[in-house]
Amino acid sequence: MRRSDPMAPAHTHRSGSFGPPESRSPARYRSDRGRSAVPDTEKPALRPLTRAEQRVILHKGTEPPFTGEYEHKFEPGIYECKQCGAPLYRSDDKFEAHCGWPAFDQEIPGAVRRLPDADGERVEIQCARCGGHLGHVFEGERFTPRNTRHCVNSISLRFQPK
Repeated sequence: MRRSDPMAPAHTHRSGSFGPPESRSPARYRSDRGRSAVPDTEKPALRPLTRAEQRVILHKGTEPPFTGEYEHKFEPGIYECKQCGAPLYRSDDKFEAHCGWPAFDQEIPGAVRRLPDADGERVEIQCARCGGHLGHVFEGERFTPRNTRHCVNSISLRFQPK
């Protein structure tokens, strides 16, 4: 059922209210409080997303483990945000964690925002530019010398080869 007001929240998610996916264009992007999170002049152009991408990126879902396109990809390049195109991770920082999702031990500086997850235990990671959900970050597992694992949904990423 469609709402007559495209700016009215379509649903409430545990982290706040969001409008319907079509309202997430740069001119209508809303923060959790319903006010613009970024000044109009600095808002990124957002790419259209499929329903599956929306479920993960906008509604903080998770793709099934061991199904993502980039889990075993180790070619040289940059992983960008699927929604806004911001560079997030370098392939040099990717490692095999055998967890079912792409794993990185470092983000491009300033590209990823960390927030407490709604479950109260994990740390969510989002694209710092557009706020799109990427996955979660874990520390202390000793997979790499940096001792950090960004567990990222492949569906939240787009790979740009070098």
